[in-house]
Amino acid sequence: MRRIHCGIIAIASIATTSAFTTGPITRINSHNEQQTSTISFDTSSIITPRRITQHRVTQLQLVPTDAAFFSSPLISTDISSYFNLFKFSGNVPLVSSLVLNTILFFSLRPKLMTMLTPEGFAHSLALGTMLWTTLGWRGWTVCVLYLFLGQLVTKIGFDEKEALGIAEGRGGRRGPENVWGSALTGTLCASAAAQAVKTGTAFLGLSSNVWILAYVASLATKLADTFASEIGKAYGKTTISITSFKPVPRGTEGAISLEGTLASVVGGLLLSLYAYFVVGFIPSIKGVGVATFSAFFATMCESLLGATLQEKEGMAWMTNEVVNFFNTIIGAAAAILLGVLFLGM
Repeated sequence: MRRIHCGIIAIASIATTSAFTTGPITRINSHNEQQTSTISFDTSSIITPRRITQHRVTQLQLVPTDAAFFSSPLISTDISSYFNLFKFSGNVPLVSSLVLNTILFFSLRPKLMTMLTPEGFAHSLALGTMLWTTLGWRGWTVCVLYLFLGQLVTKIGFDEKEALGIAEGRGGRRGPENVWGSALTGTLCASAAAQAVKTGTAFLGLSSNVWILAYVASLATKLADTFASEIGKAYGKTTISITSFKPVPRGTEGAISLEGTLASVVGGLLLSLYAYFVVGFIPSIKGVGVATFSAFFATMCESLLGATLQEKEGMAWMTNEVVNFFNTIIGAAAAILLGVLFLGM
């Protein structure tokens, strides 16, 4: 941001200097006689406006957020500012985001209550507020798409899964532990991206674009895991343990199947494609590949964690939600690593 400010000052200086580069100046001396002289400036050492403008675009072309937002108060007294709630590149103040999310959530409450418990509804409202504040409507819709697709695939073959005792509890509705087990990593990545934009510099050595890629990858990871689990339980013909490769019943922790594995790739790809084509969060098609591969890799790691640690003696704290949290961390970390090394971000 300092470079940009310097650029703006330089442009103003150039404009001023250009207006008075040469020209006559008339003054009155002590004897009331007019005297005319010429003043000139050497502008050869001043950087041209074109060069500064190009430098500014190079610095900001991949940043999907508006740094000016972060100097705003929690709630604006300027009524016209509320027309910017849905602008493509911006964020909104926290209280404005809360009000907007409250209106949206309660408008969709009948539908949302089929997917969330009352506590899950409240925590999802808090999550939506934080995401809209940090990444704007685009980041918000990525998470909403994850929720709807995850719920949709959960309902596939639900009656059969319920009869086998391997269906999600509470009729598939998500509670607070599900909300944060799935989206806490993404929220942290969104906050890191916002911090990088606010300061105009890398946060923890990573640009805002890298943090946004990690945000997408974390949610793509959880969606890939949900697709793998639900499709595998519904349609998996041969289910084996990821550690022993021996046949195990469907729904066993750490079990994998061909159907579920392919479904995990589809789930991760769907969210990555949305982030690329619809909201522009991923800068290139290679980024889609990075996010999708990271999601798939993390999903395989999640199966390994489930098989070796979950429901084991002395590991009561390693619940499914904790495993999901580690799963999303792995997906985000893989995306960061590949984004830096492979995409040069």
